[in-house]
Order: sequence, then C-alpha cells, then structure tokens
Amino acid sequence: MKRTPIAGPLLPGLALVVGAGLLTACGDDGGDDNGSGNDAGPGGGTVTVVTHDSFLVSDDVLATFTEETGHTVEILRGGDAGVMVNQAVLSAGNPQGDVIFGLDNTLLSRALDAGILTPHTAQGLDAVPDAYQLDPDEHRVTPVDTGDICVNYDRAWFADAGLAPPETFEDLADPAYRDLLVVQNAATSSPGLGFLLGTVAAFGEDGWADYWQRLADNGVEVVDGWEQAYNERFSGAGNGDRPLVVSYASSPPAGVVYGGEERPDEAPTGVVTGTCFRQVEFAGLLEGAANPEGGRAFLDFLLTRDFQEDMPLQMFVNPVVDGAEVPEEFTRYGATVDDPLTMAPDDITAGRERWIEEWTSLVVR
Repeated sequence: MKRTPIAGPLLPGLALVVGAGLLTACGDDGGDDNGSGNDAGPGGGTVTVVTHDSFLVSDDVLATFTEETGHTVEILRGGDAGVMVNQAVLSAGNPQGDVIFGLDNTLLSRALDAGILTPHTAQGLDAVPDAYQLDPDEHRVTPVDTGDICVNYDRAWFADAGLAPPETFEDLADPAYRDLLVVQNAATSSPGLGFLLGTVAAFGEDGWADYWQRLADNGVEVVDGWEQAYNERFSGAGNGDRPLVVSYASSPPAGVVYGGEERPDEAPTGVVTGTCFRQVEFAGLLEGAANPEGGRAFLDFLLTRDFQEDMPLQMFVNPVVDGAEVPEEFTRYGATVDDPLTMAPDDITAGRERWIEEWTSLVVR
C-alpha cells in the first residue's frame, strides 16, 4: 500500500537500515549467508524487509523488536507495490531480502504462483478475522493491515470552483469533471490496480471497458505510482493541479497530521465513498531468505499490538488484529466505508492480467 502524504516523496530503491532508534542510509550489509552480520544480541543478525515506498514505522517500535529478538531491521524500498512484487518475482530463489511487506489482495496470486514465499504460521494469527486470511491452508502470507482504495478530492478547490465534488464512478466521467482526475498505472501500481478492479466490480465484464473509454475521453491522467499521483499531481497535497486522485479512505487524516499543530474541524481532503475497493495487505517470508529465523520473528512482530497500533498514523491503514486501537485523528478525519466493492481472489487471479492488458490499450498512450 501504500500512501502517506509526506514532504517530499521517498526515492524508489533507497535502502535504509533501522535498528534501535537508528535510521541511516546503507549499501551492502556485509552479512554472511545465514544473515548473522551486524550481530545485535540473542538471535542476532539483520532482517532485510523488501517493501514499497510508503512503508513507515516508528523507530521506537523497531527498537522494541530489536530488544526482544536481537535482530536489527533493514528496510529496502522498491517503488510502488506492483513494481516491488514484479522485482521479487524476477529474483525468485535469490531474494533481495528476508521478508516482503506490501503484497495485497490485488497482487497476491502473482506472488503465490511464482513460488517466492515460504510458509509460516505467525504468532497472533488467531486474533485476525478469517476474512483477511486469504491463504489459510498454507500460510505463505500473513495479513497485516487493511484499507479502502477510493478517489480523494481537494475540498478547497471544489469550494473555490463552486462545483460539488463527485459522489460516484459515473460522476467522474461527467464533462463537469473533465481533466480533474489523476490515477495510477494499473500495470505498476497497487492502488491503480485496485481502482481498476473496483470499476470491473461496479460495471461488470461487459461494461468496465466502456467506462474507462469515457474516463479517457474525459481527460483522466495516468502516472506510474501513488507517490507521483498524490504528492506531485494532486492539488490537495499542494503541488499539483488535479483536485481528484486515487488514494485511500484513510488519506485525509494524513493531511491533518502533517498539516501543522492546529487541528481543523474537518480534513482538507475528502473521500468519494462511492468509488471504494477493499484492500488487504500482507507480508511473507521470502524463499531463499538469508535470515529465515529473523524473518519469521519479524512476521510474528507485525501482529503485535506495538506494531498494529503504530500503523494508523505511520502508514494510514487499519490494523487487522481484533482489539488493536486506532488514534482519535484517524477515526475523526478518515472516511468510514460501510459497503466497499470487493472481488474474490480467484476472480482477480482469473481476470487480472487480461484486464490490465485491455486497460493499457485503452488508457495508456
């Protein structure tokens, strides 16, 4: 997923090493074959987490993991989630890291079919609802968080223009909203793919392509990933001229948290709740991991209250563990989506590549 509006996008492929309160750029970690380089105590070793650009976690939370397990954590960001998964598939058997974080239900079967993951039943999984466990027989992935992919809008822009924000998919194709929407490439971006799947769920096999043709005729803009769409093209982030963007139902709280100390009555951005598609995000142990012991410990840690309750104001996603609390800013400024669009994993698997190919021919020029 992921999604946090921050001052300046993170650079794809930037490697960061994070240990007890330490955040520094690094290259090769210099560890040996069993991941025992940079020994940090009992257990020892470095756990390298391959993830997307929007992965964030508090230093003190990672420090807790290091204190409890002896493993430090290296974060290797690799672009949007779609790009990250493609890279992991290409390096199957010789992975860049030990754990992959950021697989979601739109891309899950691509990773499972490629055989890049080693099964692990994480401690704490019994507190995760069955609806989020999409590989229950083999446990090749651990559900970590959930969110809804939705169009967001810039409240001030629409107020100044004297135009009501859109409410549905159909509204987005109305000439009143011409040249206002920016979306992510469904072939490279997890939210972009989720938005495409939402339109397939809404309009069906016989109608989704016609809908996208109408969006194309109405001036929809396509960019590679979430960071570019939100931080560079969306007017609600202060840098672009498009007041509509595909993002998340939980994105508005980020605009408040990063907008200054004073808390407004409402977030500067809103959510078009009629366009939302439910996303579940997973992590897994990579086949051929140099430090499988540390990788399994990290997967267990992702389901602890420490990590689950840190996520909402770091990555602006919902925890999956029953009873995990979310902060007041998250519930006050985020949108509640009572009936998001969904699609069965088998249906995603059967149609995804065909839909992406047809979508690309329609929209990417």
